[in-house]
Amino acid sequence: MVGDYAVIALYVAAMIGIGWVGMRLARTKSDFLVAGRRLGWFMYSGTMSAIVLGGASTIGGVGLGYTHGVSGAWLVLTIGLGILALHAFFARRLVKLRVYTVSEMLDLRYGGSSTVIAGVVMWGYTLMLTVTSTLSFATVFHVLLGVPSAVGIAIGGSIVVLYSVLGGMWSITLTDIAQFVIKTIGVLLVLLPMSLVAAGGPDGLAERVPPDFLDPTSIGGATIVTYVLTYGFGLLIGQDIWQRVFTARSPRVATGGGLLSGAYCLVYGVAGALIGTAAKVLYPDLGNADDAFATIVAELLPTGVRGLVLAAALSALMSTSSGALIACSTVTTTDVLTRLRGASTDVRTNRITTLVLGVVAIGVAMAVDDVVAALTVAYNILVGGLLVAILGGLVWKRGTRAGALASMVVGSVVVLVSMAVHGLLANEPIYYGLGASLVCYVVVSLLTPRTDPEVLAAWDQRTSGAGPVPETALEDTVGGGR
Repeated sequence: MVGDYAVIALYVAAMIGIGWVGMRLARTKSDFLVAGRRLGWFMYSGTMSAIVLGGASTIGGVGLGYTHGVSGAWLVLTIGLGILALHAFFARRLVKLRVYTVSEMLDLRYGGSSTVIAGVVMWGYTLMLTVTSTLSFATVFHVLLGVPSAVGIAIGGSIVVLYSVLGGMWSITLTDIAQFVIKTIGVLLVLLPMSLVAAGGPDGLAERVPPDFLDPTSIGGATIVTYVLTYGFGLLIGQDIWQRVFTARSPRVATGGGLLSGAYCLVYGVAGALIGTAAKVLYPDLGNADDAFATIVAELLPTGVRGLVLAAALSALMSTSSGALIACSTVTTTDVLTRLRGASTDVRTNRITTLVLGVVAIGVAMAVDDVVAALTVAYNILVGGLLVAILGGLVWKRGTRAGALASMVVGSVVVLVSMAVHGLLANEPIYYGLGASLVCYVVVSLLTPRTDPEVLAAWDQRTSGAGPVPETALEDTVGGGR
């Protein structure tokens, strides 16, 4: 394993070094939170792919392939479809808004302060996403070093917190590009072909698996629909995803780069399912499907190459963890601290907030064994409570602030009650929550006065790119001034 350790050590050192470079670039609030809104096609596409293709897409995607065959690709496919839909229909307008958070968008669209509920839900979602991603480090570092879970969480979490605090979104973007390249080489160009060859090639694979492993829908229609509603729609409105959209240099870059990223996700999803299917042929008696990735890497690949692929898995975890951490920090500083202080935060405040939240996430990850249920709660409330108000504001001018607030409250309550009745992991909560939220949004909006024409006019100006540049986009000094 000496060669593997060397590759991993080089990777970790590179991530910290890139974080140091990012610190020199992060001189303003805009630099720290949205990379100065200066990313071009390649960097935008790479960082968007890195944030959405994390441990669940890599280790979990291979595990689903091990259990369900090619239909195990649907989890990642719905992520790719969500990214494609976001960039095909909404990204251009989001870039023109020049805001930092989803809650700021709601304020602009509906007028007044519509963000309390949205801010609380988004903060909980991004924090739990950070915790879940941090918890995943336990598995990788246990495989690498044989250390206890808490030590693995501390090592991986500390690396992410360090480079995130140093340079904010610039450091995260630069490390994401490196991680994107490593994942592409390690998973698509190394592990996928070697797995298929070891399993006897496409023909040999088809002969050695059950027939349903080659059925693209064998995972079940209900599961596919739930994936679309939870993950596909969740990607349309998540703060961690929108914050990457805000980094684009122009609406054209966001649209083109995002569509490339969505297509990449589709390829990645199919690759993971095929690797998992090959693992089923080679190692049919694994006790846990999630062990398929680590098993096929450890047993099939030679030293050095094995280290590269493990670095690819580590890359997947770090990109998601750092993206969730900076999103949680942004919601905290922009939607909470700014309102409490009555003034914009500066880079120093953002760094301190990111550090504190990173330490909290590491501590929570060490204190629990499994936060999947908590993350499911956050995702269900995110989609069931906020999706209608956010997308409704983008596509329906008759939607009102009262309708948005009613849909957020009712949708969130229905999701919580449904989870209590049907179980945290049931499919029903997301269906009932979305349905109730949609009905409330439409009915209350139609029964209440239209949104102030001046508010709508300002919104139309901003989304067309013809309006004045907002104050938040002009904050380009350490002190937050102009």
